[in-house]
Amino acid sequence: MGKRMTWKEIAETYPDQWVGLTDVEREGASVRSAVVKYTDKSGDELIGMQIKDRNLYSTYTTPDNVPFAFSNWAVNSK
Repeated sequence: MGKRMTWKEIAETYPDQWVGLTDVEREGASVRSAVVKYTDKSGDELIGMQIKDRNLYSTYTTPDNVPFAFSNWAVNSK
């Protein structure tokens, strides 16, 4: 954690889990790269933290593997 990673690297390093990202570079609505800040929080915890920290972006790394997963891009869109 702490270094910039591509979305592919993030998903491969932290499969099937919620991650809290900062310094997100987007490609449209998708994450191109980011710095991973949290890997030990639930989706609910990250969303709560995201409300207080507008620089935090939370998402599930492998949305096809969960019944309902989403990215909170709308909360942080500029």
